[in-house]
Amino acid sequence: MGKIKKSEEEWRKTLDPESFKVTREKGTEKPFTGLYWNCWESGVYRCVCCGKALFDSSAKFDAGCGWPSFSSPVSEESIETQTDTSWMMTRTEVICSDCGAHLGHVFEDGPELTGLRYCINSAALKLEKKMEE
Repeated sequence: MGKIKKSEEEWRKTLDPESFKVTREKGTEKPFTGLYWNCWESGVYRCVCCGKALFDSSAKFDAGCGWPSFSSPVSEESIETQTDTSWMMTRTEVICSDCGAHLGHVFEDGPELTGLRYCINSAALKLEKKMEE
């Protein structure tokens, strides 16, 4: 599947203001305010812009930072990373590989299994809950 490209106006029509600010303008929601920072339901977290599967709830952990944190993405192909030098620091930005949405950042202070903490904005995600069996 090719990259999803839409105009700013098209994105504004499909996203709420907070999701637009975070995903299209590289904003950050305030800690401890997002829908998913303290959500522990089972399922797959998808990109709010394009629906791509990004993170599984089994990789979610409580980092105490106020944002949803994951130890790994669903697959290496689901995300891309790039260097972010905003705010007078160097970080690794995480973006959706299909639509280029800003998701958050990844840090090397995660759990032992991967050592990574994908710190992701709730406004960039939509949880597809796992069906109860």
